[in-house]
Amino acid sequence: MNFATKRNECIYPKMNNEYSHKWDQCQQFIADNLSPELYNAWFKPLTFHSFDNGKLVINIPSPYFYEQLEERFLKLIVAALTKVFGRGTQLFYHYNQINNEPTTAVTMETSRQSTAVRPPQGATANPFHQEPLHDVDSQLNPSYNFENYCKSESNKVAVSIGEAIADNPRLKTFNPLFVCGPCGVGKTHLIQAIGVRIKEHNPQARVLYITSRLFQSQYTTAEHQGKINDFITFYQGIDVLIIDDIQDLIGKTKTQNTFFHIFNHLKQNQKQLILSSDCPPALMKGMEERLLSRFKGGTTVMIERPDYELRKDVLNMRASQDGLSIPREVMDFIASNVTESIRELEGIVASLLAHATFLNRDINIDLARNVLANAVKINKRTLNFEDITRHVSDFYNINPDDIFTKSRKREISDARQMVMFLVKKHTKMPLKAIGARLSRTHATVLYACNSIEERIPIDKKLQEDIAAIEKAMKE
Repeated sequence: MNFATKRNECIYPKMNNEYSHKWDQCQQFIADNLSPELYNAWFKPLTFHSFDNGKLVINIPSPYFYEQLEERFLKLIVAALTKVFGRGTQLFYHYNQINNEPTTAVTMETSRQSTAVRPPQGATANPFHQEPLHDVDSQLNPSYNFENYCKSESNKVAVSIGEAIADNPRLKTFNPLFVCGPCGVGKTHLIQAIGVRIKEHNPQARVLYITSRLFQSQYTTAEHQGKINDFITFYQGIDVLIIDDIQDLIGKTKTQNTFFHIFNHLKQNQKQLILSSDCPPALMKGMEERLLSRFKGGTTVMIERPDYELRKDVLNMRASQDGLSIPREVMDFIASNVTESIRELEGIVASLLAHATFLNRDINIDLARNVLANAVKINKRTLNFEDITRHVSDFYNINPDDIFTKSRKREISDARQMVMFLVKKHTKMPLKAIGARLSRTHATVLYACNSIEERIPIDKKLQEDIAAIEKAMKE
């Protein structure tokens, strides 16, 4: 071994220790600017991997961390890197695609350009215009596909139309497709899944996914550089144009006018347009009327907030992808309390994984309650007829459908009376309405409720049954 080799062996560990310490400083800066709950969930699990030639690589537990860090905390991360490592640092994320399998490791560069991290390299009107059209980077995320998109009544129509377009791009019945719905219900995943499948079927297809904010930024740059014609020409050459959050163009009159001409050209040439928004065209104030009329001329589909079954499916899929085993009672607790968006559900699973891994704790109701308390407002559950029927049938181990039959079997009759009693006790449903749901009369429901109330003081087994069912309903 020569002197130079020995010298390098001494220097590099020292350098890595130095950069590892710098990453600790970044962590401290981030911790000072976040709540302890957010820091513990999203940044405490991150560790230093390496630093070389201006490239910082950090370890993250899963690809979902990459998505969340990029979407929610990138500005803060950039500020920390600039302060500690200096301007011009490039950020990379390192993770194993399969838990505890280093051979599946992936290193991914941050998906967004930031002047604080990397100075602009002569930004052009359009980052794609110098490439041949058939080589256009689709900007699609391959993990956003139909295979891992959970379906239910809340999104069934939108998914069916999306698959129809993806499987037969020549079908122009749904052109443009306008997907709307609240934040976090899966719009971005769905519209990208369409593009991903089209590219799978036809790799030469010129498919482009872009957010309206990036479209606006490209337009502004093109205008400043006098390259509006190049900008329009590029977009008129796209086969499938997918624009996310189109509502962000509201108030941008010049950009809307330019997009109007691009839209018309693509539509007239039988090219597919797919748009998403947090509201339907009819509610978009500040958008050019002629654009709105074209949006309305296509197919508008709404994705509703996720229903209970969809929330459970999302939890199961995300847990499976992260190699996480979540007990059924914990799954039910999360699905019952995190009701607004799919993105929140995925974040909860990531937080559970982080807490369970780094605190060396089992995943149970108490851990889930702590995680949810830091992420969402836990619902004070409003029970309804369906909830109570499901809990009663689970407790008595019978098919919920049997409760609605005319069967007089003792176990079914007892369960039916219990449903009547608990619905009366925990909801505001009138006796007549309860009876109508069970095809019984008002008098039958009243008799059942009175019968159980009279037995409660003298029937210990009945007391225990009611207590057990009500406990399950509260979890």
